[in-house]
Amino acid sequence: MPNTLKRRIGPGLLTAYGIGIMVGAGIYVLTGAAAGEAGMWAPVAFLLGALVAVPTALSFAELSARIPEAAGDSSYVEVGLQAHWLAVGVGMINVVAGTVAAAAVLRGGVGYLTSIVDIPFAVAVIGLGVILTGVTIIGVLESLAFAALLTVIEVIGLILVIGAGFAATPVETWALPMPAPEWNGVAAATIFAVFAFIGFDDVVNMAEEVQNPERNMPRAILYALAITAILYAMVSLAAVRAVPREVLGVSERPLALVWEAGTGTSSVFLAAIAVAAALNGVLAQIVMASRVLFGLGRRSLRFAIFYHAHPRFGTPVLASVLVGVVVTGSALTLPVAVLAEVTTLALLIVFAIVNAALIGAKRRRPESPFAVPGYVPWAGVTLSLGCFVASVAGSLL
Repeated sequence: MPNTLKRRIGPGLLTAYGIGIMVGAGIYVLTGAAAGEAGMWAPVAFLLGALVAVPTALSFAELSARIPEAAGDSSYVEVGLQAHWLAVGVGMINVVAGTVAAAAVLRGGVGYLTSIVDIPFAVAVIGLGVILTGVTIIGVLESLAFAALLTVIEVIGLILVIGAGFAATPVETWALPMPAPEWNGVAAATIFAVFAFIGFDDVVNMAEEVQNPERNMPRAILYALAITAILYAMVSLAAVRAVPREVLGVSERPLALVWEAGTGTSSVFLAAIAVAAALNGVLAQIVMASRVLFGLGRRSLRFAIFYHAHPRFGTPVLASVLVGVVVTGSALTLPVAVLAEVTTLALLIVFAIVNAALIGAKRRRPESPFAVPGYVPWAGVTLSLGCFVASVAGSLL
């Protein structure tokens, strides 16, 4: 069987893929959580979160140009740190994290779907799981084109929410001078915001299906991060202007509250957009996890069974089916919320390891098609570990 993926993805689709992952369904709840912690300063927290993510995103951008392979994180560790066991471990963490995240988003998306369509929960989970897995198998261009369509729907919905937020009667605290920042709250909200931008690492796993990856991979990663940061900042600004922070902080549907405050009309359509966001997130994670398995198959005999691409579709069919089945089963049976939090912490450790891999790769071969200054990966290591410690400390207090 052939073991070469088809290069069919251009920079536009790749950037849309990254935006879809990072925006996903998270913006529908993270906005409220950040506002509850930081109040009027929530938009600043999202911008700070993006700045914290920038060094690691830059490290991934250079590594994706140096080593344009599926299972990107794993390949980077293998080359940069010369540690095969650690490379395989990093790859498996990414597969598990992606699968759990997809299950959590699928479960949440079906919750929105059943609120507007009378359909049994299990039927919806299985049906959507089968459809999304089928899309990933048919072809990567088709998968990312569908994901791009869903991303456009999400972004249009967010723009409408932003407009509603600025049309609403402002809350009492929306006045000059601005209240002094509550730094503890801003710090806590920044941690939420860092989690909102986790997803740019998934983009690198598409490297073997991207045209001219040495040029297009870094650009797509950085463009997606910048656009997502602006969206989160604007949405949170509209939210804290239109709805009191104490209401936002406890709501599971903060953007619906913003819409209702600004228009006085039903927010049912936002449930439909939330479903689109969830489908986008699930699709993106299935695509990512299957490519990681494909890449691991190249580097480890234990996973060699996954190192095959369909001769017609040019996709890793077996890996896609396995990931799709596990995602669907997990969405039906597992308490995924706690698992998602644990895997997010695991990904911060992965980020620290990948930044260290770039340090090692630069020492072995300084030249690269896309290069960042030597201090960037060191900053990535420090910030990733700092966020990990702050997250653990915050959960223990």
